[in-house]
Amino acid sequence: MVETVAEAEPPAPASAPAVPALASAATSVAAEKPVRPQAEARLYGSRTLGQWIKRVVLLAVGAVAAAAILVLAARGVTTLPGVPEFLERYPGEYHLPETAEPGFPWWAQWTHFLNFFLMVLIIRSGYQVRTQQKPPAFWTPKGGGKKISINLWLHQSLDILWLANGLIFVVLLFASGHWMRIVPTSWEVFPNALSALLQYMTLDWPVENGWVNYNSLQQLMYFLVVFIAAPLAAITGVRMSEFWPKNAKALNKIYPVEAARAVHFPTMLFFVLFILIHVFLVFATGALRNLNHMFGGTDAVNWTGFWLFAAAIGITVAGWYAARPLVLAPIAKLFGQVSSR
Repeated sequence: MVETVAEAEPPAPASAPAVPALASAATSVAAEKPVRPQAEARLYGSRTLGQWIKRVVLLAVGAVAAAAILVLAARGVTTLPGVPEFLERYPGEYHLPETAEPGFPWWAQWTHFLNFFLMVLIIRSGYQVRTQQKPPAFWTPKGGGKKISINLWLHQSLDILWLANGLIFVVLLFASGHWMRIVPTSWEVFPNALSALLQYMTLDWPVENGWVNYNSLQQLMYFLVVFIAAPLAAITGVRMSEFWPKNAKALNKIYPVEAARAVHFPTMLFFVLFILIHVFLVFATGALRNLNHMFGGTDAVNWTGFWLFAAAIGITVAGWYAARPLVLAPIAKLFGQVSSR
């Protein structure tokens, strides 16, 4: 009886097996079609372009907010008792000795340009040395010695030229009597510098007359750059260079290389910050007149200094892009051997 009932059951539809067959065919087609891997975002250093843009925007917004807070705070300080009288007594500069000559001689203009040009390339090559993983080429001295990267050779070569330029500037500065422009000659430089700083922070900036006399804050900053920061960069740079005697154990113990590294990089950051603020103030306090001072050699207000400054920027940009192994190798070969490993 059971067997009869089983035989009476209707057969399964013929179309039922088609479903797994279609699924199998679709799977086969999908397996044959290659899947394109998602393109990875290009990195610029340690971040993508979008990440760098976001970072720059955030830093810019933060800087504007911080600047606004400082301006409001400084203006609040000027309303405190005694501050207006202080600003009136110390306007931001003191009178130089009568023997101080106004203007900027030709040698000051040339050393100023060379200093800017060399500093930009020194900062670039120094950053490359600090961040490089695999140098593009190596350099070995003709007389034998340690093999170093071509970026380090460029950095040290530029340092030598920069020191020579600075030495010429300092010698001519004292020989001509122009040292009084950047070396304080009165204790009044300090209260006047504080007054000038407060005026800058309130955006009610001190009157600029750089052709005759810098304000006291400028004078202190130029003195700091020429007579403290520059020698500090030189002393620490020599300690880290190949010119330092490696076998002088007593000397190395007195002046360890770790101490030089700890000072050298912050000094470079100081120069970067100084250059940015210096260029900003040159343009913000009378661009044409200021540029004529250091590039045109006159106190006139015309476009001569601006176009000379533009040419100096063009030369510096060209030097920036020329500082690569393809251009550096033939020059480096004049003083040693260049190799790829």
